[in-house]
Amino acid sequence: MPVAAEDAQAELISIARIARPQGRHGEVIADLLTDFPDRFAKLPAAHVKRANGEVSLLTLERARLHKGRVVLKFAGYDSINQAEELRNAQVLVTRTELVRLPADTYYDFDLLDCEVVTTDGRRIGQVKNVQRYGAAPLLGVHDGEREHLIPLATSICLDVDIAQKRIIVALPDGLLDL
Repeated sequence: MPVAAEDAQAELISIARIARPQGRHGEVIADLLTDFPDRFAKLPAAHVKRANGEVSLLTLERARLHKGRVVLKFAGYDSINQAEELRNAQVLVTRTELVRLPADTYYDFDLLDCEVVTTDGRRIGQVKNVQRYGAAPLLGVHDGEREHLIPLATSICLDVDIAQKRIIVALPDGLLDL
């Protein structure tokens, strides 16, 4: 069934990208875009956004992991030709279907566009990207002129309020000069 409301689509999060049909019985193989691949086994249905932008809610008959990817079988897709219609489509879930994270951990997309301010109210900028290379992720915070890399550590990011899109930081001396 197609999803009509654009605001409903705005709350959909991509967890896989369908690469191609797999076999001749309507299965597709998809690249994982989630850190929780086991979620597919428990998923009764998923929104699928085709390359042309059309979004449909499809019943998921089965899912299995295969060589770092996931093989999916959707109801009503029973041949290689039908499965071909799903090539390059995104597999999406609603925000309520997201895996609950432990305290003080966040989805990268929730951090994007958060306003970053110091404890004394000075605006640093807005989070434009999250880089994950070392022990703590780095927030790429843009102030309009340059990017500041601020560690997402509890000793620096004192309050992360996803609902208000605001992060309060206590910056070590010289961090913004790097």
